[in-house]
Amino acid sequence: MGAHKEVRPALPMPIKAKPYRHQMEAFHFACGLFGILPGSRRESGGCALLMEMGTGKSLTAVAITGALANAGCIRRVLVVAPLSILGVWEAEFSRFADFPYFLAVLSGTGEKKRDTLRHMTGTALQVAVVNYESAWRMEKELRLWRPDLIVADEGHKIKTHNIAASKAMHRLGQQAGYRLLLTGTVITNKAIDVFSQFKFVNPDIFGQSFYAFRNRYFDMVGYGNHTPVLKKAMEAELTEKLHSISYRATKAECLDLPETTDVIRQVDLEPAALRIYQGLVKESYAALSGGEVTAPNILTRLLRLSQLTGGFIGNDETTSVEQVSAAKLSALEDILDGAAAEGKKLVIIARFLPEIKAICKLLEKRGLRYAYITGEVKNREEQVEQFQKEPEVMAFVGQIATAGMGITLTAASTMVFYSLDYSMSNFEQAKARIHRVGQRMPCTYLYLVARGTVDEKVLLALKDKADLARTLVDDYRNGKNPFA
Repeated sequence: MGAHKEVRPALPMPIKAKPYRHQMEAFHFACGLFGILPGSRRESGGCALLMEMGTGKSLTAVAITGALANAGCIRRVLVVAPLSILGVWEAEFSRFADFPYFLAVLSGTGEKKRDTLRHMTGTALQVAVVNYESAWRMEKELRLWRPDLIVADEGHKIKTHNIAASKAMHRLGQQAGYRLLLTGTVITNKAIDVFSQFKFVNPDIFGQSFYAFRNRYFDMVGYGNHTPVLKKAMEAELTEKLHSISYRATKAECLDLPETTDVIRQVDLEPAALRIYQGLVKESYAALSGGEVTAPNILTRLLRLSQLTGGFIGNDETTSVEQVSAAKLSALEDILDGAAAEGKKLVIIARFLPEIKAICKLLEKRGLRYAYITGEVKNREEQVEQFQKEPEVMAFVGQIATAGMGITLTAASTMVFYSLDYSMSNFEQAKARIHRVGQRMPCTYLYLVARGTVDEKVLLALKDKADLARTLVDDYRNGKNPFA
């Protein structure tokens, strides 16, 4: 871990953690724009935090939210994020917020979401968290609720100016007094995308008209004049305008960051899949009472539960496999979108072959090139070389038992654990594929964990270097259901 450098804050960050220097700088930058720093005046109602994954965007956003609330500027906050990370916001507020608030994730049916919103009327800061699709479908209700601050997480989701989600965010943003856009995307890689995102942040920066913006800053070239190319003469002006209301932090620059960062992405199984899972839990527990409770016995029964959290269940009679959940695939799709927008490579690790096949199918559907290793793949070296050397090969998909040893995957600094096996050795070996000699970037490990399932137990045991089997046997002997 890098040492925290002491910085005397002009305004204390209302959080239950010691921030890094770049987080303090981002906080003061935003608070300065909003005019709540001592001696500052309001320069913009919006601020963009262009901070790469692992640099602590959400902690910084929570701190800014608290500072605005403490200054009496806001009473209602709307956080809009991809569906798979709504639970992250609930966890981050709980972990970091050192100020009174009430938070609700708007989920379930449309009517249930609306009902939750209608009942958010307390005196503490009210924080509503919703996904992008629901935000535009509920635009009327959200406008009536009148959020004072809107946070657009993974802001590249609104990079296309004329889609419904973007238009709704632009309109909602105009009504709100304060706006935060969070993304790790190096937006100047595709500079045309900045218009829609920054129209939300501050429409005064580039104006209301996409076509006026495009004509000012871009030449249209290529077949049919469909490809925008930034005019050299306008590059400095565009950059200056972006910098006026945005704070940029990259992993490479944030020397204070720890070498590795763990991020848990909780996913919720669909109701039907959850019912199947809960039935299996009861069945597995009941079966234990009929025989000797041993470590192999328990782990065998745990296996089916782990398969289900990854989305699949086997049929004992036909040996066929049925997909019963797409929860983790949806979460992975959002992660892929973010990585593709940043031009970053990913390593995706999974345990079971049906999961590997589903992940590969998803990558193909998205038009993303990938390399992969399973027990069936013979040309391992060729697959690794493609991933390491070919820029267009964006993902590496590996089966944890066979791709965890003897290969270097340092072209990526982010690894997604779609699922885990119970082997500490496999776990550590897999992590070391990106975190090794030749890696120049801090590494991020993303764990997809199905909420309220054995996934949580498995990850906790591996991170604590505990003997999972022994823990589960002890649970049973102490009268607990080891699978619950």
